[in-house]
Amino acid sequence: MSYSVGQVAGFAGVTVRTLHHYDGIGLLSPSARSHAGHRRYDDADLDRLQQILFYRELGFPLDEVAALLDDPRVDPREHLRRQHELLSGRIAKLQEMAAAVETALEARKMGINLTPEEKFEVFGDHDPDQYAEEVEQRWGSSEAYEQSQRRAASYTKDDWQRIKEENAGNTAGLVAAMEDGAAPDSVRAMDLAEEHRLLISRNHYDCDYGMHVCLAEMYVADERFTTSIDAAKPGLAAYLREAILANAARHA
Repeated sequence: MSYSVGQVAGFAGVTVRTLHHYDGIGLLSPSARSHAGHRRYDDADLDRLQQILFYRELGFPLDEVAALLDDPRVDPREHLRRQHELLSGRIAKLQEMAAAVETALEARKMGINLTPEEKFEVFGDHDPDQYAEEVEQRWGSSEAYEQSQRRAASYTKDDWQRIKEENAGNTAGLVAAMEDGAAPDSVRAMDLAEEHRLLISRNHYDCDYGMHVCLAEMYVADERFTTSIDAAKPGLAAYLREAILANAARHA
């Protein structure tokens, strides 16, 4: 039994364009073509696509996915075992991501040294204390929370203005990369994701790659973060997540 590219896209939750791209780079070429030249995928193709999507979800760049799947020394069961281990590690890390919620941690103490007038001048109509009580209840005992508090307590209005401008520059770079068609796992996007991580480490709390991945998941799992990030450009939260995962895999 074979399936059209549209059917496969529907099964897998990906776009037809993505399948065309996978075919174009030799990552997933359909086993057959119709008389009209249309792509037809069989069950083996679907199995390979499932493996590709598993690895992509885990942050592997496409070239590494191809190398893994085309390695004749690795059987399919070994792929599943490896993916299970990686997913288990991701789940364990996500259970600890309360210690790594960037935006919420910033909200607790951001602007502590500012008057109401200065706070409005720096943050506009965004209230940095909007989720302060929720943040303290959920993550107040974490090391990252305490570190963020210590740093924020020392910041002046000029410090917050600098941080705001640095973050805006990083966001502008990500938006430009999206608009130029740079893939999330391109060097350009990964370098911007690395800059994003370093800004967190410099201005708020030490953010390693595992913590950064947890933040990436939060950006798309919590609609409040997604809405805030997507205000710069629709789809930016998901794009940033993919770039962060690819960057973390690059440095693994």
